[in-house]
Amino acid sequence: MTDATTYPLWSSVGHTADAETAVKQATDHALAQASAEGDMRAFEELYQRHNRRVYSLCLRMTQNVSEAEDLAQEVFIQLFRKIGSFRGESAFTTWLHRLTVNQVLMHFRKRGVRMEQTTEDGETPIQVVTGTENPNAMPVVDRIALDKAIGQLPPGYRTVFVLHDVEGHEHEEIARMLGCSVGTSKSQLHKARMKLRGLLRQQNVPE
Repeated sequence: MTDATTYPLWSSVGHTADAETAVKQATDHALAQASAEGDMRAFEELYQRHNRRVYSLCLRMTQNVSEAEDLAQEVFIQLFRKIGSFRGESAFTTWLHRLTVNQVLMHFRKRGVRMEQTTEDGETPIQVVTGTENPNAMPVVDRIALDKAIGQLPPGYRTVFVLHDVEGHEHEEIARMLGCSVGTSKSQLHKARMKLRGLLRQQNVPE
């Protein structure tokens, strides 16, 4: 049990409307602390707030609905086990994002997905596929086409593309996540973008 300064306010008022309001108004950090103490209402609120984001990230990386659903469930199981290690040094969403990415990468390793072979040093100038830096600003039809094209990328290419162009990770961070060199990460992204250009041309999507 926590002391009076950290014990969640809603725990003292039972299952009342006031308690439910207090839970919904609590910060992610407060909910994480309460969850670490075994408060299931707090954990359920975190799940409601973030499950769609977690599932969407899993789906972008796997391009498989069934795998994404299973992985999203596993992420929240791991979250429940590890939430006591969240110290609030970064935003909860950032911490959960890393947990999700790590879970998907672990799934890839177990499944035997490897980075595609490359002999390039990764320093080749990269031509960006127009619009991929901010997919939300693209017309809906083009976004659908882009999602379809991403799903056709080899798993290694797709992983680097999603981590860099969609999720915004730097190459140094991607290299640490995937256990590869920075040059390999850059080369994989270059190849992914080139392949996407070809796939989008086939779908007659303006570049």
